[in-house]
Amino acid sequence: MARLFVDNLTVMDFSYLDADRGVVGESWIVDIELGGELDDQGMVFDFGHVKKQIKQLIDAQADHRLLVPAAYAGCRTQSVGNDLLVEFSLANGGLIRHQSPRDAVLLVTCDVISAEVVAEDLALQLRSVLPDNVSDVLVKLRCEEIDGAFFHYSHGLQKHQGQCQRIAHGHRSRLELSVHGARDRELEAQWVAKLRDIYIASEEHISGKTVHNGMAHIDMAYDAAQGHFSLSMPEHQVFVVPCVSTVENIANHLALAASTDCGLAVQVKAFEGVGKGAFGSAETV
Repeated sequence: MARLFVDNLTVMDFSYLDADRGVVGESWIVDIELGGELDDQGMVFDFGHVKKQIKQLIDAQADHRLLVPAAYAGCRTQSVGNDLLVEFSLANGGLIRHQSPRDAVLLVTCDVISAEVVAEDLALQLRSVLPDNVSDVLVKLRCEEIDGAFFHYSHGLQKHQGQCQRIAHGHRSRLELSVHGARDRELEAQWVAKLRDIYIASEEHISGKTVHNGMAHIDMAYDAAQGHFSLSMPEHQVFVVPCVSTVENIANHLALAASTDCGLAVQVKAFEGVGKGAFGSAETV
């Protein structure tokens, strides 16, 4: 049996629900291996098809979606017309309530979302569509190796024409802050601590506040091209910005907030997942 591999096939940017952490933004790099007999071209599978067919399936299955561990005891799902309502109890007594078109959610049969569980789920999907000569599929999901500060965040971009309009998708992102041109790792550590497992919400999407088990929750909602989206979650896990929560605006907002705190000129390099992002700068007078 021959085997081929493709490293760095794509990056999955998504969010998932976790009983301890809440809504967690994540970015996983996808590597694959295919094993099987050689076809009449002398190949297990054409690399061109790997990059198109397999990448397309993986992107459609999990990218920019909310992954929900459907076997978790505190998870309840309900069909509401063409939408799916997810209610997810947190270990701290909080509640996440998410409603959206069905395509924005992936229900995974597990108690806890992990790279291993999702990789096997994707491999099963791939086995069903690949040629008969491909007898073995291995999907590897891994995080970017980061030397420095990073944080997990989720957001939704109402006016985006693609999948970013979904209210709960996210990223695992590097964050670099410099003061007067010199990188300040202590300042970076302070800010990633503030933004750990955060939802970055646009102020215009806040629809109200509720209380669940004595805990304040923020309600968010908007209508986008794909349909109606709503999300309610504990207030302490939401960072509200007075603008659309694109990475460009996030970088500028963090630069201004950090500059206001320290009274110095701050430059921000904020990533949106792996290998992409935006710069921001501010100087408080």
